[in-house]
Amino acid sequence: MKPKAKLMSSKEMPIGGVIIEPGSTSKEETGSWRAERPVYDATKCNQDMICVQHCPDMCIIVVKDEKLGAKRLGTDFRYCKGCGICAQVCPVKAITMKPEGEFKK
Repeated sequence: MKPKAKLMSSKEMPIGGVIIEPGSTSKEETGSWRAERPVYDATKCNQDMICVQHCPDMCIIVVKDEKLGAKRLGTDFRYCKGCGICAQVCPVKAITMKPEGEFKK
């Protein structure tokens, strides 16, 4: 388990609370915040990678594929906040959002 990042006080935060360090998403596991989980159906996916381009947390797992160039494998739930952007932009509806409670039984 990674050590947690040091929390800042409100006086230490930059104005507007913006993240000033690019690529810092992977420093903190934020998946426990999720209320909904993206469920990926590989049989519907056309591998267009639109979901990968729109994911704000880069939590979609992609591997190299000899035929396709790239292939989506799934989602890294350690970082997925369940925003649902991937499901919204998928043109073939290969991703649906389900309540997180359905997976914690």
